Amino acid sequence: MEPLHKDAETAAAAAAVAAADPRGASSSSGVVVQVREKKGPLRAAIPYMPFPVAVICLFLNTFVPGLGTFVSAFTVLCGARTDLPDRHVCCVFWLNIAAALIQVLTAIVMVGWIMSIFWGMDMVILANGLF
Repeated sequence: MEPLHKDAETAAAAAAVAAADPRGASSSSGVVVQVREKKGPLRAAIPYMPFPVAVICLFLNTFVPGLGTFVSAFTVLCGARTDLPDRHVCCVFWLNIAAALIQVLTAIVMVGWIMSIFWGMDMVILANGLF
């Protein structure tokens, strides 16, 4: 008996809302919400590479932490764009080298290895955004 009583209350509440809204219960207010991720300088320095190169970098980062990030730094010198358009190419190159060094040096305590894998996954995600 109790579930039927709850359903009746729910139906009555929906009817009250529909009666109070002259446009109808199914209309929306038309509010658009935009979410933008704010990236730090290291994360924004990840280059947009072609998909096969990004997969190779992910593979390298999985087995040798920092190696794929090191390789991706050279794609910046070859013209790959990043989310840091106001920085010089050499600065972005050195940011990627710094990220690779952080991954190598902290791989001993597993932090760098995990960071390296996530870095490679970000490279693949950014490469998918190119197509």
